[in-house]
Amino acid sequence: MQFCVQSLGLAGQVTTILRELVHEHLGLFYDADHFDQLADRLAPLVVARNLGSFMDYYYLLKYSADAGEWGRVMDALAVQETYFWREIDQIRAVVDHVVPRLTAELRGRPLRIWSVPCATGEEPLTLAMALEEGHWFDRAPIEIIGSDASRAAIEKAALGRYGARAFRNLAPALRDKYFMPVGDHWVVAPRLQRRVTYDVVNLVAPEEVARHAAAPVVFCRNVFIYFSDRSIRRTLDTLARLMPEPAYLCVGASESLLRLGSRFELQEIGGAFIYVKNGLEAGAAAAAATVPRSERV
Repeated sequence: MQFCVQSLGLAGQVTTILRELVHEHLGLFYDADHFDQLADRLAPLVVARNLGSFMDYYYLLKYSADAGEWGRVMDALAVQETYFWREIDQIRAVVDHVVPRLTAELRGRPLRIWSVPCATGEEPLTLAMALEEGHWFDRAPIEIIGSDASRAAIEKAALGRYGARAFRNLAPALRDKYFMPVGDHWVVAPRLQRRVTYDVVNLVAPEEVARHAAAPVVFCRNVFIYFSDRSIRRTLDTLARLMPEPAYLCVGASESLLRLGSRFELQEIGGAFIYVKNGLEAGAAAAAATVPRSERV
């Protein structure tokens, strides 16, 4: 691959303008130390198009009407390393504290929870398991949406087939309860899979985000580490404008929005940190008190 990259001529100005084009369309930012990674992942797409250089590919992306090519770029650049029950304390806080308050306020209307990016589906399925363990699907209409900018990832999520590494943090009892062994893989049980619907959404495309941003709970975890501050602000501005009040935004444990001055206030809820639009954590905590401890995840 290294020979291929060199022969395609990714250097100097070409590196910068291709990086900026990717940054503008997908939010992903590659600094100088990661130019080789960008080149390695895009080189097969250049070759597949029978193009002679990365500059040719830049012109194709910039001026072609083929929207599908950007989908192929996203598939090539997507990081799909995740697993079930990841950063579970935050999910428990939502299930035990936020869901009771919101379902009471909605008075029978569906509560929507959006997981974006969801990679190959582990996060929204974890949410579904946690809600099922808390018997929430029996008590309120709850809809879970999982989306990712990579169509290939969403197709895998819809397939619901997972290898052993995806279960490294999930108790065997839960794995056996919600998944069926098929050869050397596990397939999600239909009763769990039907709790999640999937969609392809680019976080820096406001018209795509708008399809689901009215959800009062959004999990947007472990993507901002790949974004520039400008890309994060673009996403936050769209979410802040479209999410209702109150709204709860969950980001990854290694991510912080404090330096960006968004409309979301960082609060501790149920022992986890969650960004809240409109500062209504006290109400969430009060509602959580009505949930019997035995029913909490």
